Amino acid sequence: MTRRLGLDHNPLRRGSDVTEAWLLPAVIAVFLILGPFVAGAAGAAVRADNAAAQRVTRSWHQVPAVLRQAAPGPMMSDNGANTWLVWTPARWTADGRPQAGRVPAPAGARAGATVAVWLDRAGQVQVPPPTAAGDRDHVMIGMSLALAAFALVLAGLALLGRRMLDRRRLAGWEAAWLSVGPQWSRHG
Repeated sequence: MTRRLGLDHNPLRRGSDVTEAWLLPAVIAVFLILGPFVAGAAGAAVRADNAAAQRVTRSWHQVPAVLRQAAPGPMMSDNGANTWLVWTPARWTADGRPQAGRVPAPAGARAGATVAVWLDRAGQVQVPPPTAAGDRDHVMIGMSLALAAFALVLAGLALLGRRMLDRRRLAGWEAAWLSVGPQWSRHG
């Protein structure tokens, strides 16, 4: 391990080799130290978005709508937890006036079935508001994506650093060859 990290006091080891050896452990350390902060910040941002969405949905109200045709797609048997919604023609009454249009309905719902439709203040049909479980899922997905993006950024920086070290090494090799090469060619 000491040899791999350049701690073996080898006089032939270049500084760029030692830097390259420490590059991966440094990237891992940065990820482990800053990763929780990145995930926490992403989680806080998603929670704030969820709270804003919940404030907006408080003014919404539900009305029953009757589907005018069957919702396409298979009936999912998740013990009633089907979350696959399909926009399907339906009719409903809002503010005492009959309305018609497309509403989100569970996939596989039959024509004539009654579904709950969420309307905003303007009477426009909206997708159902997220549940607490959906909000938790959004937070976890946001945190996971932020960590993945952070890891990709760190990997990109590590590759960029390695490329810079390679260029530096090549320039050093070329300079060394230019100083030694003429001596060899005179003896040949």
